[in-house]
Amino acid sequence: MLGKKILSTKCTPEISLDPAGMIKITGRSINENVSGFSEQIDEWIDDYVSNPAEITTVDIYLEYFNSINFKIYFNLLKKIGSIRMINKKYSINWYYEEGDEDILEKGEDISSALNIPFNFIMISDPLLPESDSLRWKTSSV
Repeated sequence: MLGKKILSTKCTPEISLDPAGMIKITGRSINENVSGFSEQIDEWIDDYVSNPAEITTVDIYLEYFNSINFKIYFNLLKKIGSIRMINKKYSINWYYEEGDEDILEKGEDISSALNIPFNFIMISDPLLPESDSLRWKTSSV
């Protein structure tokens, strides 16, 4: 299985999908036409969860996403949650800017609805992260 990188646009986040177990989503997600965007992610995730790494780490730092995109991330995380059914480990790190209760609450909603524990990590510098400069923290569930 090959990795996949989707570069950010003004409406979509950067997404890095690494078969070694690293999934990173960073940026704004406000695209209205999500069919092509979500299909790219869905296909890769479907392949990945059929044979995941021993430990999967999902790092999500979205500065904003609309309700249409909420469903994409909800479904992605639901599929990641199925990894525990095949005796593998995963962690989901949900980054949010200090004072951004909206993004924090959306993460809490997804975590609660899927019954999947998230690590909620506050970032005090709103200029962070640029996907390669953030010191991603991980833990396994």
